[in-house]
Amino acid sequence: MAKNLNRIKAVLADKQHTNKWLAEQLGKDPATVSKWCTNAAQPSLETLMQIARVLGVTTDDLLRLEEIKESL
Repeated sequence: MAKNLNRIKAVLADKQHTNKWLAEQLGKDPATVSKWCTNAAQPSLETLMQIARVLGVTTDDLLRLEEIKESL
């Protein structure tokens, strides 16, 4: 199974935001956001859509689609 399913950390860096900032915007625990950024855990689809909205990107921008296809 693919390990790096999301690009949240990369998009945060591109937008010059931190994990802590994202956690505050979403009302989530910073430890949870940290797990998403390290791909130790994955956000729900609903949360992924919220992340995309907050960062001003599409959900596709947050996903490593090639990694997901390889895991199928």
